[in-house]
Amino acid sequence: MSLPLPPPPSYPALSYELFPPRSTQAEDSLWRTIRALEDTRPDFVSVTYGASGSNRDTAVGLLKRLLNETSLKPLAHLTCVGNSRDYLMELVDELISSGVRGILALRGDQPRDSTLPEGELHHANELVELIRRVERLRTAHLCAGKVAVGVAAYSTKHPESPSLEHDIEVLLAKQAAGADFAITQVYFAPEQYSRLLRTARRAGVAIPIIPGVIPFTSVRRLERLSELAGVEIDAPLMDRLKNADDDAGRRRIGVRATVDLAHAALDDGAPGIHIYTFNEHAAALDVLDRLELSRPPAVGLSQSA
Repeated sequence: MSLPLPPPPSYPALSYELFPPRSTQAEDSLWRTIRALEDTRPDFVSVTYGASGSNRDTAVGLLKRLLNETSLKPLAHLTCVGNSRDYLMELVDELISSGVRGILALRGDQPRDSTLPEGELHHANELVELIRRVERLRTAHLCAGKVAVGVAAYSTKHPESPSLEHDIEVLLAKQAAGADFAITQVYFAPEQYSRLLRTARRAGVAIPIIPGVIPFTSVRRLERLSELAGVEIDAPLMDRLKNADDDAGRRRIGVRATVDLAHAALDDGAPGIHIYTFNEHAAALDVLDRLELSRPPAVGLSQSA
């Protein structure tokens, strides 16, 4: 009588965010980063998408290269504001036809000087519904599988939201529309992710919520991020970074703080870690090395009996 097989080992998910290159030099640098990150066997890499589809060709080109030239599984960012419903359906169809099996559905930035046209998509949950609609039309091409649809979550209040409770309601609407998982925007304090997870679960959010972290190694980048995203910077951390003796010391402080934040999220039950790389691999790999995140064995390696 054969013994039952043990359950497969459980590994936290690992993923990175990349953005399409803006020049030939940036492309060369990006591909050095891609090859370095590929060695860590991430579960997926996300590829950002410009406002109103401003870099569609570059983004789609990068997605296709990742599919055809690497072992990586790309997650395509997609924003709905500023794009027509027909355009979005065409683009989702193109992504699925190209082999993309993961899409991050985002609202995008609201236009400052114009109103959104009637009949078009105004919110991310509507984009999730549109993706599911195209998916149903493509069932045969997906071999009875499906597209994994992710959405954004906020550990700190969205800049345009009246409250954290409203953010949870929005997340619930995305889940109801068919979202499979969520990735948080950058945050600085462990209790912010803990609060999001606790509040979301109480409200009925059941999908995985993956914490998004950035290596805290660049003062300029953190200040710019705070300005653009409305995320309050951790003042003691910024003081330590600014008062570091040199770049090496600043990097050690930033990596340690990022690792501590990621460890706290995993201890709270996070299903994995998503690292915002800014197309640079050195700091991301430093974080990963010190995080000591368990990874599955490389596919194709033989094991002796």
